[in-house]
Amino acid sequence: MIFYRKIGVIRAMTFDLDDTLYDNMPYIYAAEAALSQYITEHYPNAASISKEQWFTFKQCALQNSPVIKYDMGQLRLATLRLGFASVGYADDTLEAAAHDCFTYFYAQRSNFTVPKHYTDVLASLAGKIPLVAITNGNVNVDTIGIGEYFTHVYHASIDHRAKPHSDMFVKASQALGIAPQYILHVGDNMTNDVLGAYQNGYKSAWYAADRHMNMSHEPVKCLPDVQLDRFSDLLHWV
Repeated sequence: MIFYRKIGVIRAMTFDLDDTLYDNMPYIYAAEAALSQYITEHYPNAASISKEQWFTFKQCALQNSPVIKYDMGQLRLATLRLGFASVGYADDTLEAAAHDCFTYFYAQRSNFTVPKHYTDVLASLAGKIPLVAITNGNVNVDTIGIGEYFTHVYHASIDHRAKPHSDMFVKASQALGIAPQYILHVGDNMTNDVLGAYQNGYKSAWYAADRHMNMSHEPVKCLPDVQLDRFSDLLHWV
C-alpha cells in the first residue's frame, strides 16, 4: 500500500462497483451485442437501426431531458423509445417494446458474478463493519453475487446525482449514522471516487480491477488517502 495521508479509525466503507470489483466494459459490450440480436429476432422493424443512429437517439434523449444523464436506466429507456418511434412503433406498442428490450438488456448487463477473491474480502469486511455500495451504474448487486454484503445500495439516478456530486456520499453517511471522516470510500475513478470522497469529507482508497494502477496514467485531480496493492489490503482496517 502507498499512503498519501493519514487515515485513522475507519468505522464503515463505501464501494464503487464498476471497474473497482470487476472489469465492467466487457459485460457492457456483451449486453449491447445481446440486445442487438434480441431486437433483430423480436422486433425486426427496428433491426435496421444502426449503431450510429442509436447514438444519435441517445444524444437526443439527453437534449430532451438533461437530468437523465445521471440515470443510466432512464437514459437507455428513453433512447429505446426514440429508436422504436423512428420505425413506426407508437403508444402502447412503443412502450411495451422499449420496456421489454430494457428488461432484457438489464438482465444481460448483470449476467456475471464477482470473482471469489473479491467476495471473500467483502464477506470478511461485512462481518466487522457496515458496507454501502454507491455506484454511477445500474448493475444488479444481487444477481452478481454481492448484495448480501451491503447494508444499503445507492445507484445514481435523477434523485441521486452521479459521483463526484455529493448526493450518494451524503445519503450513505446519513444511512450509516457515521460521520464522513470515519468512512473509507473504495473506488477506481480519480474524479468520481477519489475527488468525490475528498470533497465530501470521506477517506479514499484507490483500487482498480480493470487496469494496471499507474498514477502517471490517471487524470489525477486529488490524491487518494491510500493506494491499494491488493483488494485484500482493505482488511488492514478491520
